[in-house]
Amino acid sequence: MTVRTSTLFERLGGETAVKAVVDKFYLRVMEDSRINHFFAGVNMEKQREHQAAFLKFTFGGSSYYQGLSLRKAHQNLVKEFGLSDEHFDAVFEHLVSTLKDLNVANDLIQEVGDNLESIRSYVLDK
Repeated sequence: MTVRTSTLFERLGGETAVKAVVDKFYLRVMEDSRINHFFAGVNMEKQREHQAAFLKFTFGGSSYYQGLSLRKAHQNLVKEFGLSDEHFDAVFEHLVSTLKDLNVANDLIQEVGDNLESIRSYVLDK
């Protein structure tokens, strides 16, 4: 039996790596007409900071997260703007592509994907 001694956050490269992922990820998102409208009027600098903090928490780099719950943070997007599985899949696609572009190992990409898939129902309020 293999015991992991480091978090996904550490195995991805820590703070610097996660910030690089977030920056490149949002460049892709903002070019995608399927999902970029969800960010109209959003302060993207703050969004990037918030996303990096969320991923740090989600990937085990911090035991503290100050933001809203996933359900509450996305509730209006679901009700007012129709955030759906199609949009979630587009986000998933961009995150995986970003990780591949940054030469992240496939096993880590799979772990990130599993992590993301586990929160789908909370984001989409299902």
